[in-house]
Amino acid sequence: MVFYQEDTQLRQLAWQILERVWQTFPDLNKNRIALTWLVYDSQLRGFHYRGGQIFYPASMVKLFYLVAVQEWLQREMIAPSSELDRAVRDMIVDSSNDATGLVVDVLTGTTSGPDLSRNAFLTWKSQRNLVNRFFQSFRWEELEPINVNQKTWGDGPYGRERTFVGEFLENRNRLTTNALARLWHTIVTGNAVSAEKSRFMMELLSRPLANVTSNLEEENQITGFLGEALPIEAKLWSKAGWTSQVRHDSAYIELPSSPPYLLVVFTQRPPSPQDRKLLPFISENVLEAVRSLSP
Repeated sequence: MVFYQEDTQLRQLAWQILERVWQTFPDLNKNRIALTWLVYDSQLRGFHYRGGQIFYPASMVKLFYLVAVQEWLQREMIAPSSELDRAVRDMIVDSSNDATGLVVDVLTGTTSGPDLSRNAFLTWKSQRNLVNRFFQSFRWEELEPINVNQKTWGDGPYGRERTFVGEFLENRNRLTTNALARLWHTIVTGNAVSAEKSRFMMELLSRPLANVTSNLEEENQITGFLGEALPIEAKLWSKAGWTSQVRHDSAYIELPSSPPYLLVVFTQRPPSPQDRKLLPFISENVLEAVRSLSP
């Protein structure tokens, strides 16, 4: 049972969009894309395609760490500091992996380093699963398959971090579009931690569309992502994630004279010259569909 009203109109529109995607990007395997689409009009209605399928989330996991930090601060489980503030901001605004490493350390009381003795490593692993246990306490079915206990990396993990991720990467972070959409929904509606904390998180997630450059060398979480297709008058809040194999985005969007909507898209495929065109293409088609919606 999903947390939104499954909607026939959205289903029809979404399948039309997916068919256009596969026609335009024939190298995109149908089991290498997932999306969840929510529309906020008279009721919360939505659609998902493979919304429960597990993907490696890349930097999308940082949204979970953002919520966890606000919860820890609210409960006074950690102390506020200017350095933590800087790390949280850089983790979300710039998608910094270095900043995320500090955030995970603060949340779990762990640090990276060389391999540990067996007993010390058991304790370390238990601590590193604090964020997992926090989200599992929500008892949302969307969160059952997820894993959010790893740092994000540039070159990859070393030492105890490499041991922890598993010989075959079986303990990597994993998310679904439905899980991410439900977390986004709590932030958007002011129910993540508290109304005040939700507003703060939305401020960090805000992506002004004015003055965005089209420099392909610059990763700004708009160019080459869902926000690229939006008109300048749109309001965008988003968090993207990407590696050489995956390209994801999640966005809450408000438009004049149209209902607000939330779109989460995960994609996985070999590197391609068209990588930066896929998410904007999906976004452009969803935007057109939202403008056509009947109440």
